[in-house]
Amino acid sequence: MWTLSGFSDEISPDFTEQCEVATGLGLRHLEVRSAWDVNILDLSGSQLAEMRKTLSRYGLKVSSIGSPIGKIFIDEDFAPHLERMRHAAEVAKLLDAPYIRIFSFFLRPGADPADHRSEVIERMRALVRVAEEADLILLHENEKEIYGDVPARCLDLIRSVGSPYLRLAWDPANFVQVGVRPYTDGYAMLRPHVEYIQIKDALFADGTVVPAGEGDGELAATIRALRHDGFDGFFSLEPHLAAGHAHGGFSGPELFRTAWQAFTGLLKKEEIEYA
Repeated sequence: MWTLSGFSDEISPDFTEQCEVATGLGLRHLEVRSAWDVNILDLSGSQLAEMRKTLSRYGLKVSSIGSPIGKIFIDEDFAPHLERMRHAAEVAKLLDAPYIRIFSFFLRPGADPADHRSEVIERMRALVRVAEEADLILLHENEKEIYGDVPARCLDLIRSVGSPYLRLAWDPANFVQVGVRPYTDGYAMLRPHVEYIQIKDALFADGTVVPAGEGDGELAATIRALRHDGFDGFFSLEPHLAAGHAHGGFSGPELFRTAWQAFTGLLKKEEIEYA
């Protein structure tokens, strides 16, 4: 039984509407990235308390904190960002989330990733130490234009940090947007370290994001392989069907439903049970 979740701020800025639409689709988990047009790490104490109450009212749990940790340039000051990571751990604990999504730092245009490898690894180790202390798992997402945007460097991060508290979030659309065939080029290499799946598809031709199964993200092949491997984890809808940008995306209620229908349609075709 696979567990569905979703970046609920893709539904609406209003957190109550996020919960209403999600539960209407049968979701029992959310990935929280923002509410009321405020990033999850910038919400006030009272807003976080309201979020907890609303989640409880709708019977929802949080699958992961969709944080922006690691979405700064590698040459920017890290100390304030490390403090932000500590706050992310506090928020995850408050919302009973087992995971925090992170990134491995943007590189300046034209930069050679190899020139920044040691600094990236050092920073990632510092982030993981916070996670270890809080007993939370960090999920590195393969965002485009960061150090870990292709499979080989994702693997390098995992091996170099060497902690069970750092795992991978698999985003097929992001791989497509950097010229990678996700299943063909990355699955065998990364599967032992993949903990969490983000459902987003895209076209090689121009990087356009499309519903699951309509792009070049090899989602059908990937879910077949995951079933064969006995994967048991979260599949988080991140549709980006109306807009996408460096710090998130938006779909609206109807397009979020379209994304849900596309992915659950794939699961039904493959006769995979989900909840």
